[in-house]
Amino acid sequence: MRLSTQLVVLFLSSLFFFSCGKKDRGGRTDTRISGEISFYADESFSPIIEELRRQFEFEFPQAKLDPIYTNEIEGFNQIKDLKTCLFFTSRALKPSEVAYLKTKRQLPECFPIAYDGLALICNKNNNDTCISVKDVKRIFSGEVTNWNQIVPGSKRGEIEVVFDNNQSATLHYVVDSILDGKPINSPNIVASKTSKEVIDYVDQTPNAIGVIGSNWLNDRRDTTNTTFNKNIHVMSVSLTDDAKPFNSWKPYQAYLLDGRYPFVRTIYAILVDPQRALPYSFANYVTNPKGQLIVFKSGLLPFRGDIIIKDVKVKK
Repeated sequence: MRLSTQLVVLFLSSLFFFSCGKKDRGGRTDTRISGEISFYADESFSPIIEELRRQFEFEFPQAKLDPIYTNEIEGFNQIKDLKTCLFFTSRALKPSEVAYLKTKRQLPECFPIAYDGLALICNKNNNDTCISVKDVKRIFSGEVTNWNQIVPGSKRGEIEVVFDNNQSATLHYVVDSILDGKPINSPNIVASKTSKEVIDYVDQTPNAIGVIGSNWLNDRRDTTNTTFNKNIHVMSVSLTDDAKPFNSWKPYQAYLLDGRYPFVRTIYAILVDPQRALPYSFANYVTNPKGQLIVFKSGLLPFRGDIIIKDVKVKK
């Protein structure tokens, strides 16, 4: 009778375990350097996640990482439902989310991995590329709806604001960090499905302003990460109300670091992996020196590392 009870307990315990990767006879098969798992990431961070994934698989050829790019809400739901072990997004777990996971006997971990600039982009034929934080707030809140309200004499008409999707980390950053929790009330909001579609829309729409993560905008032909995608203009943002070229800044690494660029968000790896296997290994790889160097070379600001900015005088 005792043996039968033990078998029942063992069976129920096996049902409690969840799998983040392939199932083999009801259990996970991944190790820290081998196997296959899937993980989730907010779509706005897909360029940097792809760089990190490719390099990790190159160094550990027996490991296979299958990214699922989605929105922030879906990613957090997957973590809370224990349907994935790893999620990359722009905020840490809330205390209530940590408490909920603890009720499921899970101890979540959260690693900050990089800083990303929230970039504003406009059409390549639009040369009015300096904008103040005040005007950005006025546009998102719906107080300003026409280009001539921020650029006197402009004939571009109404301002169309384009986001990747209505559940993304990008949109949530605007609401939480730019509008202080107030909803976006711009009357001309366009919600596309992906960050690439935002770039394509702005490229074809003279009166549009796109909102996108700066990791999408680096021109891969430029190894110095000081130019951006040639199909659009990246707007320079000023903390002063009167935005001019000399007091406005683009989301370059140096300006993310010294605070001159105002719209900066942290990218996090959220981990729930009690087996400390492949998801755990990849999350830690991203935070180690090799992973942080990849972040740096991609044009983002790594969370770890000593970065020194020096002023250089160039003689003409």
